[in-house]
Amino acid sequence: MTPPNTARRRETSRRAILTAAFDLLQEVDYAKVSIEGIAARAGVGKQTIYRWWPSKGAVVFDAFLMLSEGTEGEPIQLPDTGDLAADLTEVLRATVAELTDPRYEPPMRALATEIAHDPELAAAYAERLDGPLREAKRQRLRSAQQAGQIAENVDLDVAVDLIWGPLFQRWLHRGGPLTTAYTDRLVATALDGLRPHR
Repeated sequence: MTPPNTARRRETSRRAILTAAFDLLQEVDYAKVSIEGIAARAGVGKQTIYRWWPSKGAVVFDAFLMLSEGTEGEPIQLPDTGDLAADLTEVLRATVAELTDPRYEPPMRALATEIAHDPELAAAYAERLDGPLREAKRQRLRSAQQAGQIAENVDLDVAVDLIWGPLFQRWLHRGGPLTTAYTDRLVATALDGLRPHR
């Protein structure tokens, strides 16, 4: 008789838990999602969840990464056509589409809440998602800097915050509509300040 494949069974259970967490976030507010509810939906005991994740926020984070499957572990690259304005416009428009996608918005808002209160989750987020994304953004701006499209003395970390910060601020605080017109104005305004001054 063939012995059971425990690795496959663990992966099946893991995916069931992450899918259950994601599905619950589509149905109820994050505050009403519980480890017990996730376990019941996934058909596992809650101790199985606690064996792999220390908190509800950690489960939601991995569920979000599962949605973006294929990104973790692979180098993230922004488009580099040589036209910085066009590339940033494309990226920010795609970001708006993701932030306003009803499938993605609930887990992302839940993550934002948890990261603000959970230092361990914040560190995991920085290492596994935000850090690689920031490096990709810096690399694209570095390429533009080397091409003379951005002033040599510009601090690229500050430039990343300048370009992406207002977008996330508006989304996080529901401070106004996220539209392509807004992203296009944001890119134009940011680049106007970053270009070399003759």
